[in-house]
Amino acid sequence: MPWYYILLIVLGSLIALILLTSYISFYITFYIRKKDKKSYKNDEIILPPGDDYLQHKDILTKWMKEARKIPYQSVDIKSFDNLNLCGKFYDCGGDILEIMFHGYRGNSERDLCGGIRRAFALNHNVLLVDQRASMLSDGHVTTFGINERHDCLSWINFVVNTFGDKYKIILTGVSMGAATVIMASEFDLPKQVIGILADCSYTSPKEVIKKVIKQIKLPPSIFYPFVYLGARIFGRFNLEEASPIEAIKNAKVPIIIFHGTDDKLVPSYMA
Repeated sequence: MPWYYILLIVLGSLIALILLTSYISFYITFYIRKKDKKSYKNDEIILPPGDDYLQHKDILTKWMKEARKIPYQSVDIKSFDNLNLCGKFYDCGGDILEIMFHGYRGNSERDLCGGIRRAFALNHNVLLVDQRASMLSDGHVTTFGINERHDCLSWINFVVNTFGDKYKIILTGVSMGAATVIMASEFDLPKQVIGILADCSYTSPKEVIKKVIKQIKLPPSIFYPFVYLGARIFGRFNLEEASPIEAIKNAKVPIIIFHGTDDKLVPSYMA
């Protein structure tokens, strides 16, 4: 066999291995398998397995059931890439509206049922958002806030276009949702947006992914490039296009940052 055939076979095998590893990395990190929308039941309490949630199961279940009794209006918008995004608007009669964004592989009800209680105690209205690829919103790819920050801006514009100056807006997020609202802070936000509440954001998608890779005993320097490549090829987004730590330098509104030192996914030093 000629040497150049051998070279082509070796190069082809190498490219195939790189693509396969990148796809597996993409699927594990960014792809979200969802139930059919019709399969979500109003009486179903969705809690993931594991001790972190088990120890709070009773209070989370109580808060979620209480939230379901509060009247709300279903709303939806189109994202910049034509996904249908869904949310719930809770009106308590106040003049401040919090738009709330949940975390990575989470959902709005579970992650923010306590947020509704807090907001209502302050007489704040709530717009609870299903992020792309979660619950009733379209999509199967989460982008660690890269595309979600544009969705945040779309929700802001929806509120402004619908209500005008009726509400002052606070952007609220937890984990990836916190990263989302911080990354949106550098946009040219309308005057109605007065501040941001960010609970346990990471400094950048890159750094939190590298931290998790290291946590599972793999070398980040070797495996992160496959995650990055998988996002570019199969997710069609640039994982390093934006980050909270860069966006916050150009923030147009005040931001308050919260973080728990027991956070096992996003280390508190990132705050």
